Amino acid sequence: MTQELDAFHAALAAHDDVAINPSGNTPLDRLVDQGRRNVLKGGLALAAIGFFGGGISACRAVADNGLLGFKGVPQQFDPAFDRVLVPEGYSARAFFSWGDAVLADAPAFKGDASETWQDQLKQAGDNHDGMHFFPFPDAPDDHGLLVMNHEYINPTLHTDGIVYVDGKRKVEDVKKEQAAHGVSVIEVKKDAQGHWQRVDGSRYNRRISTLTAMTLSGPLAGHELMKTASDPEGREVIGTLNNCSMGITPWGTYLACEENWHNYFINRDQADYAQRVSHWRYGIAKDGVSKNYGWETADPRFDATPAADQPHGGHVNEPNRFGWVVEIDPFDPTSTPKKRTAVGRFCRECSTLSLGTDGRMAYYYGDDTKGEYIYKFVPEGRFDPANPAAARDLLDKGTLYVARFEAGGKGRWLALVHGQNGLTAENGFPSQAEVLVNARAAADLLGATPMDRPEWVAVHPTSRDVYVTLTNNDDRGSKKPVDAANPRPQNLHGQILRWTEEDADPTATTFQWEVFLLAGEPEGAKDEAGKPVPANLIGTIKGDAFSSPDGLAFDPAGRLWIETDFDDEDPAMKRIGCNQLLCADPTTREVRRFLVGPRGCEITGITFTPDGRTLWINVQHPGLSYPASDGKSRPRSTTVLITRNDGGVIGT
Repeated sequence: MTQELDAFHAALAAHDDVAINPSGNTPLDRLVDQGRRNVLKGGLALAAIGFFGGGISACRAVADNGLLGFKGVPQQFDPAFDRVLVPEGYSARAFFSWGDAVLADAPAFKGDASETWQDQLKQAGDNHDGMHFFPFPDAPDDHGLLVMNHEYINPTLHTDGIVYVDGKRKVEDVKKEQAAHGVSVIEVKKDAQGHWQRVDGSRYNRRISTLTAMTLSGPLAGHELMKTASDPEGREVIGTLNNCSMGITPWGTYLACEENWHNYFINRDQADYAQRVSHWRYGIAKDGVSKNYGWETADPRFDATPAADQPHGGHVNEPNRFGWVVEIDPFDPTSTPKKRTAVGRFCRECSTLSLGTDGRMAYYYGDDTKGEYIYKFVPEGRFDPANPAAARDLLDKGTLYVARFEAGGKGRWLALVHGQNGLTAENGFPSQAEVLVNARAAADLLGATPMDRPEWVAVHPTSRDVYVTLTNNDDRGSKKPVDAANPRPQNLHGQILRWTEEDADPTATTFQWEVFLLAGEPEGAKDEAGKPVPANLIGTIKGDAFSSPDGLAFDPAGRLWIETDFDDEDPAMKRIGCNQLLCADPTTREVRRFLVGPRGCEITGITFTPDGRTLWINVQHPGLSYPASDGKSRPRSTTVLITRNDGGVIGT
């Protein structure tokens, strides 16, 4: 099973990393050399530019404020490393694992994966990812709801792995996989001794999955592009898929983001596929079986081959119903999740809020594929904290933008609006519906900047500076030329960008940007033969080296937390060690390693209590014997609870 799991993750990585952007957008090509020189000197010198009133806030001359108060932990190179390492004075314990009970009548995890799909609907899903802690007002630091995504499944979900019989999947197995996707909501509370516990049987506890009915909301609700044989009205979708990172709203709801949903569909009609932008521009399969699971062999919804003998072409439009933000009210377990279609459709990594003092806001998104784009959505209305109920449908109207990173550290947001910037019927966009369903193609036309796998976005809690992780791109320099924002060929280690919107206004259409850091090996690093490593592997990190930044979040004090996701079995990563959680000071740029996870895992998902004294992170798909929440069963994706032994604030 270990070999099968390794092969499965390798296949997932290969599919997720395929660059399919045909645009050829290279708006910075004439200033590549200048941009690379600026970046490799340690960042663009922007503080002297007066247009933004002093430049990017973290670049101002500010003394070291001592944000990083912990002693960093070392890298781990042991191929049998199987635990979570945290600094001196801290404790980490497994808290919530795949298969743990969510609903009151859920069976206990059996250990041999023999649970049925009905059992799985009551238990924690697989591959924990983005999550958020929603506090109860009466005890915000001691009691709340922990809400988390379950991104995908491992073959270990089944006793015998993923099985095909005569080229088809078993219906029961597919339903179990669908049940293991989605979202968990669990109530958590400190006990009399001050220890966090899950509240069994809570009325708030809930599982949302690929079998949960959801409402389509916004401009695509009821549109012809959303109608299928199973939903001729085009208003109800069954399920959500591949929820990676997430977001929250100021009115207290959770935003699950559908990332690599394209891997679940197939269209075998080659002629139709070639002309259907909503299929080929997103990379759904066109022959064989769907790229990951073969669900279409057991569930016809996932066969998007057009069927002339069925209403609305059968399920040819089913892929159009995924790739959205799913809004969930965690405090109302009877509520129906809503897919918000005004925000556009792509492989969305996150939905990160920036809220202005006047109630205007923006949501930032990365499209997590090599050579894709960074977007933001500006709602039409404003949030009024005195009337949060009036905000419940603010995500149904607004403007979607895509980013262009221009020369000299300037950038602009290009509006994806029908009738503007060439988004007309003559160019394949007869209405706003086509712009939103085919947001990638619309962004191609506008000349957006192709990025090195844009993933999580984080917004500083006071300055509103925006940070984004660009995880890596080994095609950069071959399929996409380098540019100032993506300055390295064969970029194996990735980078973090940051920008400031004009006047720190989330709704601004211009911004000032820089490279916060290039990840990679330290200056002067040598390979095993004692030779200098190539320049494209050297980073600009001040402090502890790492590769492939992915998860990103600020804590209440303004520390920037960075999670990594690379293949720690890849020979190119052997000098990096296992995946990590690091912490950065935005002012001094110092980076310190806080945590190392077990071999084979990804570190992802991060959330704090409001007082900053409790931290949860997720250890996804650990490859070795890292114990689950029961302390004894086989390795499972697990939420880890981290506290300081003296009860103090994490990171100080």
